Amino acid sequence: MDTLQSTVDVSASRSTWIDGKRWLWLMSPALPLIGLLSVVAVLRGASGAWLFALPIVFYVLAPLMDWLLGEDRVNAPESAVPALDADAYYARIVYAYIPSQYAVTIVGAWLAVNGHLVWWEMLGLVLTAGMANGVGINTAHELGHKTNSLERWLAKIALAPVAYGHFFIEHNKGHHKNVATPDDPASSRMGETFYHFLPRTVVGSLRSAWAIERERLARQGKSVWSIDNENLQAWSMTVLMFGALTLWLGPWALLFLVAQATLGFTLLEVVNYLEHYGLLRQKLADGRYERCQPCHSWNSNHVVTNLFLYQLQRHSDHHANPTRRYQALRHFDDSPQLPSGYGAMVLLAYVPPLWFWVMDKRVVAHHGGDLRKANLYPPRRTQLLRRWSAPPAAADTTNARTTTTTVTPPANNVQSTGCFQCPNCSYVYDPIEGCPHEGFPAGYAWSRIPDEWACPQCAVREKVDFKPLIKEAALA
Repeated sequence: MDTLQSTVDVSASRSTWIDGKRWLWLMSPALPLIGLLSVVAVLRGASGAWLFALPIVFYVLAPLMDWLLGEDRVNAPESAVPALDADAYYARIVYAYIPSQYAVTIVGAWLAVNGHLVWWEMLGLVLTAGMANGVGINTAHELGHKTNSLERWLAKIALAPVAYGHFFIEHNKGHHKNVATPDDPASSRMGETFYHFLPRTVVGSLRSAWAIERERLARQGKSVWSIDNENLQAWSMTVLMFGALTLWLGPWALLFLVAQATLGFTLLEVVNYLEHYGLLRQKLADGRYERCQPCHSWNSNHVVTNLFLYQLQRHSDHHANPTRRYQALRHFDDSPQLPSGYGAMVLLAYVPPLWFWVMDKRVVAHHGGDLRKANLYPPRRTQLLRRWSAPPAAADTTNARTTTTTVTPPANNVQSTGCFQCPNCSYVYDPIEGCPHEGFPAGYAWSRIPDEWACPQCAVREKVDFKPLIKEAALA
């Protein structure tokens, strides 16, 4: 395990931090490459059993290696984060996922139509392509949270083969704003099976993404059916890809593409299911929910699966700081911990009695035995409270805050810039420039922006959380 952990360069007087996992991050883009190699092998005459190579790696070998190697709780020092962010190597590793992902889909479609596969071989092919594109949603997830246009467009491209382009909008602007609350369709509730959660999150996320874009475009005076609707932009890529492959290979290719896409987005949603199960941000005196913190996401430091998934399992830090890049995500001691990596936990989620047996007691422990503080599945709420003997109701002021924002008057040597800054990601709203993409043109006054408007960069903080940006005044 020591070889996998990050180390400090003592010879440089501890001033230069070395990422001991630098080359191991290549395991992430290796996943679709494994799938591609297995498909090509069968195409060249190998046994159809090779089509199960990727599922075996993800669901068997990765959990086994997680168990053998254990956890890695090492955090990069904050002094090293700027250099990690600036190192293009880490971004290129994310970009590298997409070509293999597309190759698996295209070659897989050809093999599905022309390979004369028996049923179990076809199952293996759908699993391979679906998993490559399902994990591809995680690639889009890493890219979609960034602020430059290249990475955001690459996120939409990565979502095209899995026909889930609205994830780009709903995850960034919906899920991150409402996570661990009853308002979020992607936050599962204690006592809710994955099979009840799946239709709720699929339909709810789609509705949320459409509503978010409708509201944004309305502020610009545009129809929701405008070509500027980012849902439509992303979905059009899927239509173009699926349409081209169907014209080339025939209708059986479309059936394969739909099957693997369904499996792919189902993989995303089962991961959503386990990431916030039963966790709840408390509603405060002002009617708002407390700010998202590391304690509102299930975390996992199991090293191998983190290497495969761009450290997605350090989900607590990701939700607290969405724009932070994967190589710099941190472990927090106060975040609730999953007993294993995602590969094993996904299989567990498919078997509700086992899932409840493993996870419900952890939810209870996390909330200190008081399930009134948990996100409970309404049809089972009474049963769960009775089962876990919730204490009598009592006022909870642990996280209380008021709606009133106290602004400290600036000192004599500072002055307001007229701009307001997000305290989470440092995004600055300048009324002179406005934010045209969000429907606030140049010259749009800060006072006219709705209080519930969330930061367009991180979505973690709303307008009322922004702070006036000040600068030192010139001395007379």
